Amino acid sequence: MKSDIPVTCLQRLPVYLNYLKSLDGGAEYISSGAIARALNMGEVLVRKDLAYTSAQGRTRVGYNRVELVAALEDYLGCNNKKNAAIFGAGGLGHALLSYGGFINYGIEIVAAFDKDPEKIGTEISGKPVYDVSETKEGVEKLGVELAVICVPATHAQEVADVLVGCGVKAILNFAPVLLKVPEDFNVRNIDLAANLAILSSLI
Repeated sequence: MKSDIPVTCLQRLPVYLNYLKSLDGGAEYISSGAIARALNMGEVLVRKDLAYTSAQGRTRVGYNRVELVAALEDYLGCNNKKNAAIFGAGGLGHALLSYGGFINYGIEIVAAFDKDPEKIGTEISGKPVYDVSETKEGVEKLGVELAVICVPATHAQEVADVLVGCGVKAILNFAPVLLKVPEDFNVRNIDLAANLAILSSLI
């Protein structure tokens, strides 16, 4: 079951996928050792990670590269399109709306929600911006399963409460606050400032 995979392992799978895709036109087979050396990881770790997918390696040959890419894409759900929406169309929200890389993982950003009258009714990178007060109706109409919170910390919990109650299945939270959600609800918190502070302390 996917729920059994360690989070750290799940975070590495897209790294393997991106590396393998960068080898367009390369050899038909690739070993776990070759992947490990290229990504500066341990070979045993790479093999254990890939074992969570349907990929089957061959002794002294390795993995068929095309089949391994397909197995990773299948495991990560890249072929099952999911709609997502951005909540907060400020600087960060605007940047995410303009980023085209989400589609590589089967995720399509379909809209943004904001409370600024000057943004509501406009488009950002072709994505409509709706009034945040219309969240419930918009989520249902657009089939939004994933939400990205980019609002100030003071409003993040309020937005999360609405999202949990209207059928959104997971939240990526950029607001610097820990959200209170039901125990079985999926939330990933990304505090950019805190992560930069950690890096700063290491140099």
